[in-house]
Amino acid sequence: MKSFIAVVSGVLIAFSVSAADVSMAVPGAKDAAGRSVLTFIAKDPPGQRCNGNLQVAAEIANTYRVPIQLLPSSLAPGLPAPAVFYGTQLIVADGKDFNGAASYQIIADVLEMESVPKQGKSGLLLNENIRQNFDALKASIKAGDK
Repeated sequence: MKSFIAVVSGVLIAFSVSAADVSMAVPGAKDAAGRSVLTFIAKDPPGQRCNGNLQVAAEIANTYRVPIQLLPSSLAPGLPAPAVFYGTQLIVADGKDFNGAASYQIIADVLEMESVPKQGKSGLLLNENIRQNFDALKASIKAGDK
């Protein structure tokens, strides 16, 4: 019985530590209207994975009506970089979920679950010519081209 209680206690402690990691003190987590802000934290100086996250921010802004802030890690001390938060909720982070590499779908899933409204009209990133150039830019950055 003691070993069962020890196991249950260990699981509860692990769960509470895990839950504490999910919500962090993010600067500017809410806007003046009280809405949760989508925060992208990038390394100083910017790294390759951070650039990919900033491209995801552009895609999200193209589709969703959500306040977005881009912070260098020097303005978010104690938080992982690269990382993405919705309010204080951790979505991806270096050394944690998805190792800091965000994707449109990961963030869109969170925004859909939170019922974030979409733009009335999609931005230009869905325009075929612009999308081709944007995808080429992303491929160039991933390949390390200058």
